[in-house]
Amino acid sequence: MATRKHRRHGGQAVKIVVTGPFAAGKTTLIRTISEITVLSTERGISDETRARKAETTVAMDFGRITIDRDLVLYLFGTPGQERFDFMWEILGEGMLGYVLLVDGTRPETDPEARTILDAFRGMARVPYVVAVNRSGEIDPDTDRRLRAELDLPLGVPLVACDATDRDSVKNVLLALLYSVLDELEAEVAHG
Repeated sequence: MATRKHRRHGGQAVKIVVTGPFAAGKTTLIRTISEITVLSTERGISDETRARKAETTVAMDFGRITIDRDLVLYLFGTPGQERFDFMWEILGEGMLGYVLLVDGTRPETDPEARTILDAFRGMARVPYVVAVNRSGEIDPDTDRRLRAELDLPLGVPLVACDATDRDSVKNVLLALLYSVLDELEAEVAHG
């Protein structure tokens, strides 16, 4: 597993990336969970996408959450628009894992999500989860559709998410951390 580990205050600091299509809720998710004021590079939108939201991330969002004194997560949110895709690889460098956030109310963005997911799967073999924002729970039809559209293996968790709810965001991050632990245990078991 390609990870770069940083030591900080006697504990472990790890990098988690939050990615997904434009307007999926990445900045909101990071703002909801971060214990620090989020560093954000949002700028006004001047093209046809302005009808969906007034600002977009052009470089990254950055937040932090302390799990305990031995573990700090640094959260990096990517831009969702493909014209800023050069930032995906930059932000993905050294990540422990990532969250692909999709908007459960906008299945028309699934092809965008697939493009982003393919780029991330190509740059690093690290655990990831798919969080379905704006959904109370994931019904079997949505599960089948997303797994087919995104070409998701059965082992990749699909997690319902409300990016504005702290407990919901915690559940997404916990699902990712459990996936990381499962992978580490599998690596140890296979020598």
